[in-house]
Amino acid sequence: MTIKIPDDLARRLEEIAATQRTSVEQVALEGLRALFHTARSPQVLLQTIRELPHPSPAAVDDLEAAIAAGRLPVYDRGAFDS
Repeated sequence: MTIKIPDDLARRLEEIAATQRTSVEQVALEGLRALFHTARSPQVLLQTIRELPHPSPAAVDDLEAAIAAGRLPVYDRGAFDS
């Protein structure tokens, strides 16, 4: 797989790789693995959810009204039952 990245990011990866005495590819892989590991952590997910803005009661009422207005009536008979 080939990923195109901006030059400044490539230079930064090269600096990190030189410091760690490893390859740029290894630095990128380790960073991606750490990112995905963190994203899968239940604690991180819970913290992210807790940091989301909570809707106001008026916004909830507006949403419920929009849902109710968008409902279609339910018919017991199908289109071909006439």
